Amino acid sequence: MLIIPAIDLKDGNCVRLRQGEMEGATVFSDDPAAMARHWIEQGARRLHLVDLNGAFAGKPKNEAAVRSIIQAVGTDIPVQLGGGIRDLETIERYLDLGLTYIIIGTAAVKVPGFLHEACDAFPGHIMVGLDAKGGKVAVNGWSKLTGHEVGDLAKRFEDYGVEAIIYTDIGRDGMMSGVNIPATVELARPLHVPVIASGGVTNLDDVRALCAVEGEGITGTITGRAIYEGTLDLRAAQALADELSGVAR
Repeated sequence: MLIIPAIDLKDGNCVRLRQGEMEGATVFSDDPAAMARHWIEQGARRLHLVDLNGAFAGKPKNEAAVRSIIQAVGTDIPVQLGGGIRDLETIERYLDLGLTYIIIGTAAVKVPGFLHEACDAFPGHIMVGLDAKGGKVAVNGWSKLTGHEVGDLAKRFEDYGVEAIIYTDIGRDGMMSGVNIPATVELARPLHVPVIASGGVTNLDDVRALCAVEGEGITGTITGRAIYEGTLDLRAAQALADELSGVAR
């Protein structure tokens, strides 16, 4: 079970939102590259980047910050990025920069053929982000709720060849109210690709709860506000996950 720190980028800063509301952003750092190095020093084995401006604009807006993070991290750990990725050229450019995984969200829902093409063109590098509220998938930086059931899309996208599915419960994100374990398990159980949980991780109890259902196909969790505000210690969380998962350290 990977505990994956989130670095959410807005106007070049590292921020956190509550339930995806841009106007409620809390700035935690004006140096995303330094924040990336900090999380590696704290034992992170992967980083999760989100271009928040890009998610709303439909095109990359924080590429300079992403570049600085990649330069700081080098090849130490895998780095994944989502937000505003709508064409194959952008994917290729980001992979050439040194990113390991590209996360496609809104475009996967609106233009499924694009996701299919991306999986074919860049096998092993494409993840899909499914953000849902009440079981319905949201798009455009969570500003629009669709009629698509999250489980139906997950099965379809698995068939396309995605590397993993990142599932976010919008109602829990940034609220530090705990992970929606039942919904995450319900999504993961029928799938063969890994599911990474996102939204609501608050403390070590959430890590224990996720590790208890790791066998359902949940291989990691993304955490943001909790590690920035100190209710979750990243190093302790990963150590606990290793212990519960039987990973030798």
